[in-house]
Amino acid sequence: MDNLALLGVAIALGMDAFAVALAVSSGLVNVTFRHIFRLTWHFGLFQSLMTFIGWLGGVAIFNVFWGLNDWIAFGLLTFIGLKMFRDSGKEEERLEGFDPTKGWSLVGLSVATSLDALAVGISFSLIGMEIMAPVALIGLIAFLMTLVGMKIGDQAGKRLGKWAEWAGGVVLIIIGARILVGSML
Repeated sequence: MDNLALLGVAIALGMDAFAVALAVSSGLVNVTFRHIFRLTWHFGLFQSLMTFIGWLGGVAIFNVFWGLNDWIAFGLLTFIGLKMFRDSGKEEERLEGFDPTKGWSLVGLSVATSLDALAVGISFSLIGMEIMAPVALIGLIAFLMTLVGMKIGDQAGKRLGKWAEWAGGVVLIIIGARILVGSML
């Protein structure tokens, strides 16, 4: 695989991270450096790790998760999207407790956005590709795309207020549904 094709794969994998970061940051009342750091770090890390795990496991992991990975991503994104949608009208609750860049929400979003990277890692192992440079590039691109998504989402959230959180929840559900429908076609 040449460098341009690898860059294309990394960007394609980073698109879900970008979209989720946009949705999450638009729903936060005040996006801080800590929010940005946690989401960008975890999305980049999980993209890299899942690619590497897929490469290590090759066909064995593929056989275990075949048919389940899309359902897992759909479930995680839908759950978090519904929570964002439900909480969108509760301004005081958002101020006190809404932060999907922490805890299990962060883990769930990180896993959901990186399941495709697992499949990419498997395909890399099947073609006998060296893995360290692709893992680094995929993680870096996911990190950068998440950062851009967070910045754009922050500005949208400031302009749209509670509607941004509602829209963010809907976007997460749509991304989850797109993943599920795409696997059925």
